[in-house]
Amino acid sequence: MFTGLVEELGKIRALARGAHSIRLTIAAQKVLQDVKLGDSIAVDGACLTVVEFSAASFTVDVMPETFDRTTLSMKKAGDAVNLERTLRVGDRLGGHIVSGHVDAVATLVSVTPRDNANILRVQLPQHLAPFLIPQGSVAVDGVSLTVVDCGDDWFEVSLIPHTWDVTVLSGKRAGDKVNVETDVLGKYILRMAEIKSRDTAGKKPIGADFLAQHGFLD
Repeated sequence: MFTGLVEELGKIRALARGAHSIRLTIAAQKVLQDVKLGDSIAVDGACLTVVEFSAASFTVDVMPETFDRTTLSMKKAGDAVNLERTLRVGDRLGGHIVSGHVDAVATLVSVTPRDNANILRVQLPQHLAPFLIPQGSVAVDGVSLTVVDCGDDWFEVSLIPHTWDVTVLSGKRAGDKVNVETDVLGKYILRMAEIKSRDTAGKKPIGADFLAQHGFLD
């Protein structure tokens, strides 16, 4: 579990590609301070497991599922990536609950400066639209952001200067791909609503007639 608050920018030092997998070695400092084999680190929003590490880098394996669902398949040596360690019990939840399970690769449509902010418009698959609401939360490349507006296949977020400066998003341009993870709470709510709707299909709602018929009303 993560918060979407990026701790540092890492740099891909080396990579080894398979047909639908990739092994990444990433140079870092802060996230290595207490690292152990088997620890999880979010890399551009994707939760990955540390399989090797040294004083200056760590290595992770990207399996086919993650390879197909994220931008990690597009990475090359020298690329910068957002890094975040897992949330510890008792830590402040400064962003929002981020699972590190990317929903889809989306496309950055535009970057628009507005006073001290940068507005990013992102186009995403329509099936994810129900999970986005104005003032709701979304993670873009692992960065916890607030949705300022959204439509059937797009949403906008506003980045303050600090977030712009310390994440990979400042290097993005229109047409670039980004990892998107929608709010996990919204997913569960929609799923429960779908199950409830299916279970009650064809049943009459409880109303005054039903209550009277069963002796609850005179």
